[in-house]
Amino acid sequence: MKIVELILDEAEMMAGVQAISIVEYPAIEENFVKLSKDQEIKLAEVDSERRILMGPALIPNKTIYRKNGEDEYYIYFSKDTIRKVSEMFLTKGNQNKSTLEHQIELQGLSVVESWIVEGNQDKSRAFGMDVPEGTWMVSMKVYNEDVWEKYVKTGRVKGFSIEGYFADKVNMGTHLDPEEEAEELLELIREELQKEQLESYGDYPDAVSNNAKRGIELNEKVNNKCATQVGKVRAQQLAQKEAVSLETIKRMYSYLSRASEYYDEGDTEACGTISYLLWGGKAGLRWSESKLKELDELKSVLKNETK
Repeated sequence: MKIVELILDEAEMMAGVQAISIVEYPAIEENFVKLSKDQEIKLAEVDSERRILMGPALIPNKTIYRKNGEDEYYIYFSKDTIRKVSEMFLTKGNQNKSTLEHQIELQGLSVVESWIVEGNQDKSRAFGMDVPEGTWMVSMKVYNEDVWEKYVKTGRVKGFSIEGYFADKVNMGTHLDPEEEAEELLELIREELQKEQLESYGDYPDAVSNNAKRGIELNEKVNNKCATQVGKVRAQQLAQKEAVSLETIKRMYSYLSRASEYYDEGDTEACGTISYLLWGGKAGLRWSESKLKELDELKSVLKNETK
């Protein structure tokens, strides 16, 4: 299945998020928390509740499954697009527009806070939300008594889901032929679907994470033109110190050992340099090689590469 990046067509009158829906199964797979007057997750007495829901509206580079007739695919939003979307949502005055399960228009709900997560001190952390930087967070006030009693308090709705109009563009590969790119995308989807079942490893050094962060920073300076979508998502994982699967470690080693010739430390705008850093750079190569030796998997990787 293809992965499609959704972008804002700012020339289109209807572009952007028109409303935020409260749903039982959020497409971004993150629930909201219910805030009491004391900013606690535990609900206070009904008569003193602030009735505010807080949660992510969009998470950068998160692949979201979609089906249109027989056509199945994944969509995602970049950090840059998410920031623009969050700003346009407010400038168009859509904070009072909401729906239930994308079907029923609701009255008496209003977005009272909107912000982009930046750094580890973001207030979303205080409520146990470990979302990546660039996530669009919203707090929604629920004035509607029926909605609060029938859907929020009963747990029938668990998160936010946006609805709006976007253009799309299909990411093309960088330094990969179509078959390799397809394999990378399939592996990324497989990881998402099997995240709980796959054994994973998160003992890579901070240098790997720092290289990924540096790659993300440099890529943003060139309007994110470098790397495949897989490389961009991988960088977010490494930057957030997420554990990675054995198959990912194999791909890290395979890519970094082959792409070193494109890396030029002095040219920070070169896609070869940026892509190399996104995958963990030299520290990522050293760690992946060491880990594969530890797991007795290096020989099989080298054997496959010589075929």
